Amino acid sequence: MLYAHEVILNELAQGLRSVDEGVEWFESLSEDDQRKILHALVLFCGQARACEEDVPESIARSGIRPTHTPAVMLTKWHFGMEVLPAYELIKSFRLLVALFSIADSRRRALHCVGGCGHVWHNLPDPPRDAA
Repeated sequence: MLYAHEVILNELAQGLRSVDEGVEWFESLSEDDQRKILHALVLFCGQARACEEDVPESIARSGIRPTHTPAVMLTKWHFGMEVLPAYELIKSFRLLVALFSIADSRRRALHCVGGCGHVWHNLPDPPRDAA
């Protein structure tokens, strides 16, 4: 069973939920919860086998500048973005979602092709608000 935040993060990684929706959700959380989500994302990136070679694409996908602190940290393969000042948390979120997405896509293509039993790889499409 997945927790709600785990479902949302996996939906973001798999493109089932837009990054804009993810940022809106992330911004709605308390600062403490944002830091917990960033910590969870770091763990998810590790589980998905993110590697240093994924960093340039992660920075490009995230939309943040390579000179922003979270990008510089990741370029040096330093995590711990959850301890950055509050104004860096959204940038960190965007960057880690991009890294998770890249690593998870590769993992699904290499290890889960043809189907797998991972709950997080078998998510239903999220419900959409009626327009």
